[in-house]
Amino acid sequence: MEYRGFILLLTFLFYTAYHLSRKPISIVKSQLHRNCSYIVRPADLNVTDNSTWCDWAPFDQDNYQNLFGWLDNCFLVAYAIGMFFSGIFGERLPLRYYLTTGMLLSGLFTALFGLGYYWNIHSMWYYCLVQVVNGLVQTTGWPAVVACVGNWFGKGKRGFIMGVWNSHTSVGNILGSFIAGAFVSTAWGMSFIVPGIIIAIMGVFCFFFLVEHPEDVNCSPPQHHESSEREPLLRNSLNSEEIFNNHTTAVVEAGDEEAEAISFFGALRIPGVVEFSLCLLFAKLVSYTFLYWLPLYIANVAHFDPKAAGDMSTLFDFGGILGGILAGLVSDYTGGRASTCCVMLIVAAPMLFVYHLVGQNGVPTTIGMLLVCGALVNGPYALITTAVSADLGTHECLRGNARALSTVTAIIDGTGSIGAAIGPLLAGLISPTGWNNVFYMLITADILACLLLSRLVFKEIRGWCGHCTRQRGFKEI
Repeated sequence: MEYRGFILLLTFLFYTAYHLSRKPISIVKSQLHRNCSYIVRPADLNVTDNSTWCDWAPFDQDNYQNLFGWLDNCFLVAYAIGMFFSGIFGERLPLRYYLTTGMLLSGLFTALFGLGYYWNIHSMWYYCLVQVVNGLVQTTGWPAVVACVGNWFGKGKRGFIMGVWNSHTSVGNILGSFIAGAFVSTAWGMSFIVPGIIIAIMGVFCFFFLVEHPEDVNCSPPQHHESSEREPLLRNSLNSEEIFNNHTTAVVEAGDEEAEAISFFGALRIPGVVEFSLCLLFAKLVSYTFLYWLPLYIANVAHFDPKAAGDMSTLFDFGGILGGILAGLVSDYTGGRASTCCVMLIVAAPMLFVYHLVGQNGVPTTIGMLLVCGALVNGPYALITTAVSADLGTHECLRGNARALSTVTAIIDGTGSIGAAIGPLLAGLISPTGWNNVFYMLITADILACLLLSRLVFKEIRGWCGHCTRQRGFKEI
């Protein structure tokens, strides 16, 4: 038990460091392009009639929002593409070495972005190249940590456990915001260098302390099958008899520790993988648009300075922690992963509109709306990327082939990362036409995410009705 808690804490810290190193770009944006009319010009600055004297080239142009969008997209497109390959590597390489290498390289390229400040680099190509490579190396994190946790934990109450554990995403965003905010107004390069050093240090910890499998320390492996009466409900959204009959043999034939790694197309045949992957595409589109653009939105609309806007944006992540835990608890109790996600997505759509409409009417209103929106937006995202991915990766049709978990996780998160790449890019292209249109895009994405789960929700409801009917029958007997 001590080892399980230690692994949970260790992987929590690892992925906190990953997200901590991704957050600075959203905080620094408002520093790279500012309203220079509010800034006191130094007396020794030899510039006349220049309204962008305080900006950092090349982001001093009128199309700076588009440039920011492309900068985000360089990271996110590379991340989305790399994720589909990362899971395959994660199954075939030792997780400890894979994670260690990924964190060390992530630290290097995060710091290189910040060194552009000290090296006085103003080339868009430099920053884009650093973002692309950083996006690729950051794909080492998610499949590896989920696979490691999956090796140590069975399915019992996994929604709650992983809901708490998945708060590393929001904790990383919060810490990243505070660290970046501490330096953004004085030397924004340190906003990247410090997080880069932190994730590199965590890579060293990974090398010395991570234990990949319980068997490595003479512990018993977890059981991946439910024994409670709620087991049929937990599998309602994942079972499909007609798919099993045709494809189970093609998905996997092995049933022991030496099972071969599952193929990409074999993983796609697991019931529920396609639906949840496409749902996550739109859910992550919304979440990552907030991740990369919320501080700039608050700075522009509420006229906060860069540090204050960054600090205020962390409330969205605090809400995300609560939403992830709530989604895990509800889905554990009801057995309805898809239904839990669907309800939260349905409620999130109007709440996003309300936030844009009244969210800046006073600090208390802003705080309340950010917490609520963060919970509703990040709750489904957290549930799909953790408990749902683990459920699918240890699905009964795999006959105990735990090595499939990394590939299934990578497919789901890789598909979601396509949405993560599209969202900030669209926000950069749409925001010059008005923030209203950005929020219409986010609301549409939420609705589409909900619709994609409709078949699984119907199966869960039908399963509940059947379960209740059987229970009444037993009582009558």
